[in-house]
Amino acid sequence: MQIIRKSSFVAIPWKNGGGITHEALRVPTLGDPFHWRVSVAQIETAGAFSDFSGYHRVMVLLRGGGIHLSFPDHRREYLHKTGDLVEFDGAMVPNCDLVAGPCVDLNLMVAKIRYTVKASVQTLHEAQLVKPMAHELSVVFSIDSNVSLNNNVGETLVLNPGDLAVLEAHDRQELRPISHKNVALVFHATLRAI
Repeated sequence: MQIIRKSSFVAIPWKNGGGITHEALRVPTLGDPFHWRVSVAQIETAGAFSDFSGYHRVMVLLRGGGIHLSFPDHRREYLHKTGDLVEFDGAMVPNCDLVAGPCVDLNLMVAKIRYTVKASVQTLHEAQLVKPMAHELSVVFSIDSNVSLNNNVGETLVLNPGDLAVLEAHDRQELRPISHKNVALVFHATLRAI
């Protein structure tokens, strides 16, 4: 298992130059095209997203007053509250409108020729087991609260809000919320090699 702390994310410009994203992890670490990437983007103004043809994109609203996306095929998607999620083809470049000022969002981009992806935002009320199978890996991002990861030999690590964990095939971790309300909002995605 790999833990990437929010403090180690690297600021890079958007592909189209329209903003800044904070890259948590890119695989492989250098160059394009990448196989998959996780980043946290600041959206300061309305405008078009970058073209990521060949990638499946997953986007989650982390902070801000909301985002409206308008796609070339006339599809519209709305992210109004923290944890709202949308998935789309990276070739379908949406135009983004901000509902009430700047927003921050989580982005997972996965090369469609390499992986299928299943993603969700979950509200953890109790322990949940994450165990990717053969040819899979899991990505876990803590959105709003501390989350403990406990393995089967008694080791415990803590994800703070904004931290990322990557579990390889057959890693086994029990996620558990750590907060005064005993609840945590968590992004979880499983990538399966094609």
